Amino acid sequence: MQDLIIEAIARGGYLGIAVLMAIENIFPPIPSEVIMGIGGVLVARGDMAFWPLMLAGTVGSTAGNYAWFWLGNRWGYRRMRPFIDRWGRWLTLDWDHVEGASRFFRRHGQWVVLVLRCTPVFRTMISLPAGLAHMNVWRFLAFTFVGAGIWNALLVLGGAALARYLEEYEHAFGWVVAGFVVLTVLGYLWRVWRWTPRSQGEGD
Repeated sequence: MQDLIIEAIARGGYLGIAVLMAIENIFPPIPSEVIMGIGGVLVARGDMAFWPLMLAGTVGSTAGNYAWFWLGNRWGYRRMRPFIDRWGRWLTLDWDHVEGASRFFRRHGQWVVLVLRCTPVFRTMISLPAGLAHMNVWRFLAFTFVGAGIWNALLVLGGAALARYLEEYEHAFGWVVAGFVVLTVLGYLWRVWRWTPRSQGEGD
């Protein structure tokens, strides 16, 4: 039981990592910190190699972010708002969140796509405003790939370092990972249950 999540990711291989990272950037609740952090554990164990893991995770991250960019770029404000109003509970966001992120994007420029992908703040959310602003798709993909790569490298290196540090406590470490995943899922379900849309302004 304690190794279930780690072994499941190991069995999925690099393709499984890419798919999980794509899903993580489209729909909650399993965060990239868990996926790539466990990838780092597998690197420390010798079950995965650093660069193939980085490529798989970063390609998956880029694909997941592109899904939100594509929706914003293709649908625009008028078609996106009904979508967010209908599915916002399950995405744990409402139109005010989108408007706030759009204002942030317009105020700070396209470089925020690169910068925020390297941080735990607005990493996925910024993709939708970039699409709504019709940012150049190749620039978006390049900024997203580089920023996601930096973030993923930090997670993999952190997971590998933690695995080596806790090697003698591996049994407990597996339970810690499982507990973190359970808490993440419960936190998402709590947000869904408590979700209430804020007052919404007019779309552009």
